Amino acid sequence: MSKVRLPQLPVRAAEAHKGDFGRVFVIAGSRGMVGAGCLAAKAALRSGAGLVTLAVPASVWDVAATKLTCVMTAGFADTPGGAFAESAFEPLMERSGRADVVALGPGLGREVETGRLVRKLAEKLEPPLVIDADGLFHLSGRLDRLKGRKSSTVVTPHPGEMANLIGSDTAEVQADRVGTAKNVAREYHVVCVLKGAGTVVSDGRRTYVNTTGNPGMATGGTGDVLTGVIAGLIGQGLSAFDASVLGVYLHGLAGDLAAEHFGVHGLIASDVLDSLPAAFLAYQRK
Repeated sequence: MSKVRLPQLPVRAAEAHKGDFGRVFVIAGSRGMVGAGCLAAKAALRSGAGLVTLAVPASVWDVAATKLTCVMTAGFADTPGGAFAESAFEPLMERSGRADVVALGPGLGREVETGRLVRKLAEKLEPPLVIDADGLFHLSGRLDRLKGRKSSTVVTPHPGEMANLIGSDTAEVQADRVGTAKNVAREYHVVCVLKGAGTVVSDGRRTYVNTTGNPGMATGGTGDVLTGVIAGLIGQGLSAFDASVLGVYLHGLAGDLAAEHFGVHGLIASDVLDSLPAAFLAYQRK
């Protein structure tokens, strides 16, 4: 396994403006799971992104707009169940063309029609792409669709999602976490972030095993925060691999800082989100 150094944080010039730090477009959420998209979008902002837009199904647009102050929101065609409709494809493609990076997946739900949309987006979106959660569910057994992408792709499965993606089982994935992540990265031309204790990041050539984080982070929503962190760092100009390595480290560090205040039993995803600025500051001072 190659030795990987933690990347440096992007440098900010004194005369910089918000457009210099990346436009992040987050496609996420559905009825009952708007919070997932909100966590990812806010995490991108807290990671330094200049502008973040959260795309949600139209019927939950007002919910997302109410929950978010610093993130722009937009509503798109949805199904009767409150998930993205396939007819949202062209408008989402048009809007994503203005972005420096797209995050796809948190809280999308598992409707069949949404799955068709996800697979089309995964193939056709032009900016760098971070795929998580239900986005990965809809790509289970179909990772070949990512091979033809011209921009970088990051996939962020937990062990169960990884098992579904490759037709394996969780125990087998856990038995060889490094090998599994490396093989998926190499075969499908992606950066693979296999989450869990000692999160593994691999591009098929380089592999990093993370050292931060704690069991308190095993709670709903923390993966959505990680998606936003990685997308935010890509938007600021880091490569997909460097953004993933630094993202998992800082995400875990934020979790560790949060655990110092709340312990591991009471920790929730928003605690990790709120601790991101302190994590970035601590890393900057190293």
